[in-house]
Amino acid sequence: MKTYWLYIFFILIGSFVQAQEATIKGIIFDENNTPIPGADVSYGNTGTITNENGFYILKIPANQKLQLKVFFLGFEPIKTSIKLPKDSEEELNFVLKIDQEQIGEIIISADARSRIEGVTTLSPSTVRKIPGANPGVENILNTLPGVNSNNELSSQYSVRGGSFDENLVYVNEIEVYRPFLIRSGQQEGLSFVNTDLVRNVDFSAGGFQAKYGDRMSSVLDITYQRPVDFEGTFEASFLGGSASLGGISKDKKFTAIGGIRYRDNSLFVNAKQVEASFRPRFADAQTYLTYNFSPKFELSFLGNIAINTYDYTPFTRQTNFGTVQEPKALLVFYEGQEQTQYETYFGALKGNYKVNENYTAKLITSVYHTQEQEHFDLLARYRIGAVNSNFGDENFGEVEFTEGAGGQFNHGRNDLDALIFNLQHLGRYKIEEHQIDYGIKYTREDFRDRLQEYEMVDSAGFFIRPPREEFINDQPYNPNTNPIEPYERIRAFNETQVNRFSSFLQWSHQTEINQHKIWLNAGIRNQIWNVQGREIESNTQSVVSPRGQISIKPNWKKDMVFRVSGGYYHQPPFYRELRDTTGVVQPAVKAQESIHLVVGNDFSFQLWDRPFKLVSEAYYKQMTNVNPFTIENVRIRYRARNDVEAYAYGLDLRLNGEFVPGTDSWMTFSYMKTEEQQEGREFIARPTDQRLKFAILFQDYIEKFPKMKAYLNMVYNTGFPGGSPRFEDPYNFQTRLPDYQRVDAGFMYDIIDENDEGKHKNFLKHIKYLSIGFEIFNVFDRLNSITNTFVRDASSQNQFAIPNFLSPRVFNLRLNCRF
Repeated sequence: MKTYWLYIFFILIGSFVQAQEATIKGIIFDENNTPIPGADVSYGNTGTITNENGFYILKIPANQKLQLKVFFLGFEPIKTSIKLPKDSEEELNFVLKIDQEQIGEIIISADARSRIEGVTTLSPSTVRKIPGANPGVENILNTLPGVNSNNELSSQYSVRGGSFDENLVYVNEIEVYRPFLIRSGQQEGLSFVNTDLVRNVDFSAGGFQAKYGDRMSSVLDITYQRPVDFEGTFEASFLGGSASLGGISKDKKFTAIGGIRYRDNSLFVNAKQVEASFRPRFADAQTYLTYNFSPKFELSFLGNIAINTYDYTPFTRQTNFGTVQEPKALLVFYEGQEQTQYETYFGALKGNYKVNENYTAKLITSVYHTQEQEHFDLLARYRIGAVNSNFGDENFGEVEFTEGAGGQFNHGRNDLDALIFNLQHLGRYKIEEHQIDYGIKYTREDFRDRLQEYEMVDSAGFFIRPPREEFINDQPYNPNTNPIEPYERIRAFNETQVNRFSSFLQWSHQTEINQHKIWLNAGIRNQIWNVQGREIESNTQSVVSPRGQISIKPNWKKDMVFRVSGGYYHQPPFYRELRDTTGVVQPAVKAQESIHLVVGNDFSFQLWDRPFKLVSEAYYKQMTNVNPFTIENVRIRYRARNDVEAYAYGLDLRLNGEFVPGTDSWMTFSYMKTEEQQEGREFIARPTDQRLKFAILFQDYIEKFPKMKAYLNMVYNTGFPGGSPRFEDPYNFQTRLPDYQRVDAGFMYDIIDENDEGKHKNFLKHIKYLSIGFEIFNVFDRLNSITNTFVRDASSQNQFAIPNFLSPRVFNLRLNCRF
């Protein structure tokens, strides 16, 4: 009986003690209102840490005055007294400020992390505001050193001499993909990355860590934001529009953000030299959801649906070329049309489990499905001739004398269906000043591809056959009795499956020697892949890629960080690299290999009492087993063989800071040389060899009217190699395109900015930011060219390189709203 009463006594005591508790919860922010994951919230020896949303929940004793401490490395801690009645629940949100005394400590803040890893971090607000024909993250990347793109309508870019396919893109640690069949920038539409949803943008142009995948050039690492309140954006312009909404549940466990976009490129296409009927419809919807089941476990979902249709019916074209003394023109009359359509569906689930204070495990699964079609029948009748250059003549600018005439018929029925599945496990373990990251990934790629193209060329009534030995002739002087054959014919039906297993292990460590801070990183990747399919002989290969980095911050008065990074970077072939110029899959294609060596310096200083930073990097890349390719606009055609060696070296400089108080601007300079050698012959320029680059991104405002803002985006590139006609030896065609010069400007008036928040009493009180203005693309109306069209003249047996010009000057109105 005594034992029974003792048991009841302890139950009552326990219930009494439990009843003497209260609850606090909230979100920890930095000065940019970005949630801080991993921040400590504690009293005495008891506490908790915030999750990836910056959210925390903590039980505290009731009716007791406690000293609450909020702490995160690199920020000034917050201490406050708190006393709550029993069973109460209080929401306490805190904003941590950067600790100026600790800012020099590397591996603490996001800015310091970018310095030691050689990563360029871009502000999402800058990404959204800077004008560009194709606005977004890729538009800003083109202003960075080492990044080149001569097509303002495309989101594809080349980094330090690499191809478009050598760049990794991640969103929330999930690899994303681009459509496969796109051949011109005006067909491309929307980039996967929705800038309305972006929180962080990190970019590395080479020498990146082993935790990133197997590509040879660069990494773009995007993090989407998690709403901390109800919010939204709206944008409208002559190029289309976008809208997004986001919010968080009352218990702070569920967040959701989503956006829709619509893009219309007709403003640019209608301004080109080709008169055409153009109906583009590029649209997508994207969402990012997170749910915290507990302080240790979180589940998130990233989804995207894109439906894009491109209908193009050209009528006529006149392109003037030649010299002032001998002006010439190409006149083309078209019949037929082009219909391109692609639908992509992407979904990814990510589970994040914090096992303990030192170990975090993640499981990611994603599915990407694309259905693409490219159908065209285009008949072009052309004539080349001398242009009337007499200014006073009524026929000024018209072709008066025809030097060559011909016709060309292009037919295509290309269809592709691809399904890509990924399953990945990532882990991170911390032991004092050491950090171990690891990962293992399985990828299944399934491609079903029909490629049917042919081209027929007729010049002055004489049908031109392929320049192969069985068709060699001396038309029009002697008749050709060979059978009629298209100038080029590609016909292939492929069903290809690729299974990939990849893994990585990497170690990071921070130490100090004689007060000089040192950060070390070393890692290794490997990948095993197998190619198989219908009428394909199964082939399995593997690669191993060791990589490393070292950063040193000397104990000097000057704030400098020195970096050295490098290693092996393999690129196992993706489907497009497996398919040769005839459309046949070659399963034995090897992984391209590149050895990187990057030496960099990061110098932070004060100028005019404002912060500035000069980042410089010198690099060298030695490439073997290179898969040679040609570029037609943005379409890459691989030869599917590894018979080329190449190299690239250069120097990248970037100076950024507050040239105007309160704004972020920068200037960049790049020098790069890349050449390749085929089958033991001499080195020649690669298709991506762009020697010099200057770029300026500038933000300004009128001092007396600070709401009037100006944005400038200027790029100067020396010309790419102009390419060569099909079936010709590229060694005989080493001429270059003219220099690329482009200036885009934007002028926006902030009707409401962040400083006006809460000042309005009508419906505008809910709006955080509202601006309206106009943009001028290609301010100086520069006729930039991206490729050459080679047209032959039967009478002289000459081939003319006709430049394909990009968009001229275009005006655009733009409205931005954020609430």
